[in-house]
Amino acid sequence: MKKIAFVFPGQGAQYVGMGKEFYNEFQFVKDLFHEADNILGFKISEMILNGDEKELSKTENTQPALLIVSTAILTLLKGKNINPDMVAGLSLGEYSALVCAGALSFKDGLMLVRKRGELMAKAMPEGKGAMAAILGAKKENVEKLCEKSSCKGIIEIANYNCPGQIVISGAREAIEYAIEISREFGVLRAIPLKVSGAFHCSLLDDASKKLQLELENIEINELKIPYVTNVTGEVVSNNKNIKNLLKNGVKSSVLWEQSVNEMINNDVDIFIEVGSGKVLSSFIKKINRKVKVLNTENLQDFNDVLEFLGRN
Repeated sequence: MKKIAFVFPGQGAQYVGMGKEFYNEFQFVKDLFHEADNILGFKISEMILNGDEKELSKTENTQPALLIVSTAILTLLKGKNINPDMVAGLSLGEYSALVCAGALSFKDGLMLVRKRGELMAKAMPEGKGAMAAILGAKKENVEKLCEKSSCKGIIEIANYNCPGQIVISGAREAIEYAIEISREFGVLRAIPLKVSGAFHCSLLDDASKKLQLELENIEINELKIPYVTNVTGEVVSNNKNIKNLLKNGVKSSVLWEQSVNEMINNDVDIFIEVGSGKVLSSFIKKINRKVKVLNTENLQDFNDVLEFLGRN
């Protein structure tokens, strides 16, 4: 029996106009976008569909915007009786995964990621933190690169995305120095990322503690299906430790490659990326070429999923 995993994208997948085809085609999607406007108290639907790229890219806007689009497409999939056996999300995408698994309501998830974005934006002055993608190097070499570059400030591994792609995060001076000396450590390419801060490193310790206070006011329901957390790369089957995982998820490394392998070890052989972009699809193909990978970025992709699963 084939098992299906829904995987949900994180920051970097956003762009103005994402989800527009679904918005124009389905009344439910319109209603969900406008419900989000009411929950947040401003027209985030307009920002998503027709807004300014720079404004959408602010983390406090990006996070709820991606959750809205993912939830809309998720609900359409479920309406076609396509349901996952397991879920996971890349960083922010973990919140969409938890909405899918029934642990978070859409309203609570939306308010939580808006607040998460605000806390992350305030965690350090703009321009002080940076991130870079390190391509074509072994994990051990990237760890050594970070160790040598730490003389310039905090620098840590933020994401283990897939074989040959690791992301580093930290103080801008340390990241710039790491890029400068990266060839010494067998790095093929080191690419600065266009992000507003240094995510998934200890510079966000204060944001993590403040998020914990926000989480105290949120109800985490029992999981209807298991999810794999970025923090440990392991399956979570009950709600007891979810708040702690979400708190730590702000500052800890994203173990995406390990998370995907964990799902494959649990007999998942179909992955559907639910939401904007195709980044996770690309990562999964590099992790294991034997699994089937589908995505839902637009109506054509969505219809391809329906056709593959015989639901059209």
